[in-house]
Amino acid sequence: MAVKVAKAKQLSFSLPNKIGLMFEVAEALAAAGVNIEAICVYEMEEEGYFMIVPDNAAKAKKVIMKMAGEVKSVDVFNVEVPNKPGQLQAVSKKIADAGVDIEYIYGSPGKGKTATLVFKTDDDRKAIKALSA
Repeated sequence: MAVKVAKAKQLSFSLPNKIGLMFEVAEALAAAGVNIEAICVYEMEEEGYFMIVPDNAAKAKKVIMKMAGEVKSVDVFNVEVPNKPGQLQAVSKKIADAGVDIEYIYGSPGKGKTATLVFKTDDDRKAIKALSA
């Protein structure tokens, strides 16, 4: 299994949910020249919850702080895999075999025939080592 693993910064924040909220966030980031490399957004109890992996976390955080006030920066890691059946199974098995618990995961389409998976675990360093072996 050939995977590419890289550390990343995820920004987490919430805003009152309304029609057009995703547009407003995307517009503000685009105007600042920030590319969103992976994203997970959901609505719960009238709040829009965002987890984004931008190409420039510092710049993105400045933009979002103007909108949201509080922005949490979290270390995560990206795993680039071939976009075909069984890849998540193989990656999650290596992480489990290393004795690491996956706290959450979300995916993003990659370039060409790859996909990018964003992981947060209880021991990212150990998980990255297991996947890089």
